[in-house]
Formats: sequence, structure tokens, C-alpha cells
Amino acid sequence: MSAKSEKGKDKEIHTLDEVSLAIRLKLGSSAMSRSSTSSADGSPAPLSRASTPVMHERRSRFPQKTLVLDLDETLIHSTSRPNPSLASSGSGFFGLGSIGRGNKSPGHTVEVILGGKHTQYHVYKRPFVDFFLRTVSGWYTLVIFTASMQEYADPVIDWLDAGRGILVQRFFRDSCTQLPNGTYTKDLAVVEKDLSRVCLVDNSPISYRVNEANGIPIEGWTDDPSDEALLDLLPVLDSLRFTKDVRHILSLRSAGLYALPS
Repeated sequence: MSAKSEKGKDKEIHTLDEVSLAIRLKLGSSAMSRSSTSSADGSPAPLSRASTPVMHERRSRFPQKTLVLDLDETLIHSTSRPNPSLASSGSGFFGLGSIGRGNKSPGHTVEVILGGKHTQYHVYKRPFVDFFLRTVSGWYTLVIFTASMQEYADPVIDWLDAGRGILVQRFFRDSCTQLPNGTYTKDLAVVEKDLSRVCLVDNSPISYRVNEANGIPIEGWTDDPSDEALLDLLPVLDSLRFTKDVRHILSLRSAGLYALPS
């Protein structure tokens, strides 16, 4: 087979992979569903794929991508007053506090000093956030990109990382672009020049308006202890890492070919 034919074959395989992925996302299926991955006590088991020659070949074809995560209302919620109802949301065994571990966490307190003014924030984890971070850290390079000030965000990110070193980069408000209405957008080229290899999970669509085809929406979270939005994203993120260009899949939302979990 000529070099030209081989190149055409590669392109065809890439296209078929993307079509297959889009179909799986549309149908809401995944290589491993939550209903079939529960441990003996009913909690979700870490998502994994069998280590086979096929999987090794796929990993070599698709180098690790970058997953950019928003902070407030995506991974955590903070308030100036303590909220006892949120105390167990993301804590407990593997971060599964919302399914009755009885292992409550008081959340986290952050004191921010800006312009000589002291402000104390009580920070709470979104349900399943620890499990989510543990899982996706094996699939992606994880980056936090927040419109919050560094003085506030740094200690919160340290708390989420818990010394594991899985949140490898941090970008704050000074890396965002402020719009005339006071809101902020996030240019993902600041994080990764190759936009085919990066996606952003953010509860605010304005955040990824510069790179709309790289955005993954998620409902904002403030206090719902039964929230499972992070778990719902796992099948999508598991599949996206095996496509050559995440934009080829994520841009299909506008065409109505698939919808992300809601």
C-alpha cells in the first residue's frame, strides 16, 4: 500500500472513531456504567479499563490530554457563613459522603486578606468531587482555571489536592479576560497551545466563549447534597481522551447530535 493510501486509511480510522464516540455519547452509554460498577456496599468503584494490547495501542495513538476545571460552583461552593447541611457533601470514603458514610467533614475555612480587610470563607466540596478528581487524574493532566483571586483560590486548591500533586497547574483571575459587563472569559490557549488536546468543565458558558468547541457545561452547584453531576461527566471524559481532537466531538452539541448529561 502506498504512503498516500496509508495516510487516507489513518484519516478514515480517525473519522470512524469520532462517529462511534458521538453515537455512544448520544445514547448515553459508556464502557463502564455506574449501575454495573458498584462495590459490595453499593458505592461506585473507580472507573478503569482492562490493560490489554488494544488499550495500550489506543493510549499510544492518543497522548494524554489536559482537562481544565473551574473551581467555584463546579468543584466547590463557598459562603461567608457556615452551612451544616453541606458538611458531608464531598467527604467520606473516596469522597462519597452523600451516600451515607456517616463520616462528616466540617468543610474548610479560608481567610483572605485584601487591602487590609480580612474575609473568612467556609468552603464545601461538591458531592463526589474527591472520587471525580481521583478518577480523572488517571486520564488527564488536571489544571484549575478560576476567575477567583489567587489569595482565595490557592488554599482551596491545596485542600482539594490534599498533597497528591494531581492538580498540576493553577490559573487565576489575572489570566482571565474581563468583559465590559464585569464577567470573565478564559482563553484556553493560555493553558495549552494545542486546542485539540484540551477541554474545560465550567458551570458558566461565558467562561469558554473564546473556545466554545472546547467547553463542557455542568450545572452550577451550591447546596444540593444529592447532586451527581460530576459522576455523570465521567463517561464523557473517559471517551474524549480517545479522540484525536476533542473539538470534533464537543462541537457536535450545536448540531444536536448529542447532549451532555443534565
